Amino acid sequence: MPRDQRVITAADILPIDQYQAIRAGKKAEAIERKKLTRISVGPYATVLFETWDSMWLQIQEMLRIEKGGDGQLPDELAAYDPMVPKGSELTATVLFEVEDAARREVFLRTIGGIEGHIAIEIGGHTIRARAESDIERTRERDNKASAVHFFHFDFTPEAIAAWKSGVGNAMLVMDHPNYGHAALIGVVSREYLARECF
Repeated sequence: MPRDQRVITAADILPIDQYQAIRAGKKAEAIERKKLTRISVGPYATVLFETWDSMWLQIQEMLRIEKGGDGQLPDELAAYDPMVPKGSELTATVLFEVEDAARREVFLRTIGGIEGHIAIEIGGHTIRARAESDIERTRERDNKASAVHFFHFDFTPEAIAAWKSGVGNAMLVMDHPNYGHAALIGVVSREYLARECF
């Protein structure tokens, strides 16, 4: 597997029967990984930092669920490989979760444009989120934000050095006028993401 090349190829993907044999172990690994890669920002936002392993698992799961075989694989690689951190970035899935459907609808209409109000702050550096450009993240006609977003945080060499140094605080900041919250990215999570992503 070209993990060290930071890309997922068709050769990395297991046939369904082989994946099924190791699936329980891989799901258990994912639970442990999320302890290091998941943070809550305010009452409704969950940020999941992605890695080669998390995207590999997502592709395997999509193939298992949809059973599209070789014909489905190119689409899954095209969808998920771009979210594998390529060496100078962090990538993240951001979920806005409100249990009640009616309240969720109202809330999402208040945070239109949230994709332009998310950043990581570390050692005097501010790394703004760059949204995946596959779809519109805020609906133009009614300013409703998507409940799920996919982001890249493009780090300069200096910002990577600050991240790896362990000095100071790393913060995930959302500064939307209607959703202003921040969360600390813990030291152990920083160390893990440094190993996996930079």
